[in-house]
Amino acid sequence: MAALLARKKTLWFNFWATLVLSLGFILVMSHWDFQVIDEISDPDNIREHLARMSETQKRVHVWTTGTLDVLYPFAYGGLFAGLALRFFPRFGPYLALPGLLVIPVDLAEGLVQIFLLTGNENLITLKEYLTPLKLVLFFIALAIALLALGRAIYRRFSPTSP
Repeated sequence: MAALLARKKTLWFNFWATLVLSLGFILVMSHWDFQVIDEISDPDNIREHLARMSETQKRVHVWTTGTLDVLYPFAYGGLFAGLALRFFPRFGPYLALPGLLVIPVDLAEGLVQIFLLTGNENLITLKEYLTPLKLVLFFIALAIALLALGRAIYRRFSPTSP
């Protein structure tokens, strides 16, 4: 699987998928005038945010979470992990871990969000932990991916590169 993630075609596919899905979120949120609860972890803030949402907004959020937000972690997680694997051959398997681990965490968070959006608050405490964990893994993986891109650019334009 590491070889597949690090392939140039896979990286480009995941890049474009991440971009298209990101635009999808922006279009959905702007059309139905709401903010997703993906970055909110405080239970009181979640309850307050949900109370301000209309039933239509909640329904659209559920559909968005069940479609775009299922594909999204595979796209960005695969991209981040693939960049680490491709441009850090020696430590790539270790550096790819945050990008790979964020996928199941983001999916679990999405499932919890669907429960919250449909009126079941029993799992709100779980979201309190999943969201910060997802964000930490995401930003670590993003930083590694940016370092990998920096390394790739340096190698490409360095006069001493092979």
